[in-house]
Amino acid sequence: MDSHYDQVMKARDAADASATRLYFAYSTILDRAAFEEWRSQHSYDFFNLPEGKVAEALDVDLVYDFPSRWWGGRVAGLQDVSGKSVFGRLFEIAGKDWPIIQHKEGFVTGMCIERPVRVRVEGRDLEATAFVTSPRRAAKEGPVSPRFVEALVRGAESAGLPAAYLERLRRGE
Repeated sequence: MDSHYDQVMKARDAADASATRLYFAYSTILDRAAFEEWRSQHSYDFFNLPEGKVAEALDVDLVYDFPSRWWGGRVAGLQDVSGKSVFGRLFEIAGKDWPIIQHKEGFVTGMCIERPVRVRVEGRDLEATAFVTSPRRAAKEGPVSPRFVEALVRGAESAGLPAAYLERLRRGE
């Protein structure tokens, strides 16, 4: 358990239990084994990430704009780019569990912010929330983390994302 556990649990207790949020995940949370390890390390074993559905966020692209000491280089966020897209999974998260997602994504520590994204899933366009690098933490100096790219590809494979998209990730695009 880390120092954010009490903060997350307090937010969880205050959340609307009847509400749900659509969450577009495109990064390392898609690596189920790694997520389950993180979940256990942070005492959230009671939380299960739902199966979700493959989805495509529209008019955005990956940008490696967060220098991470833990990853040993820059990691990915999203930026607006007309005509581009990023694949991931769309999850429906219970309101009381949203603080756990915020913790995993780095919102609790100020590394990222929430932003709306338009996603296409099963032929329908919906609005969901994604997490992106906080503008005050964004920087493009230094190398992209090869270890992060490996985890990104592993997660994309685990999530069943399209083969062409996997190749794009492997190239670091």
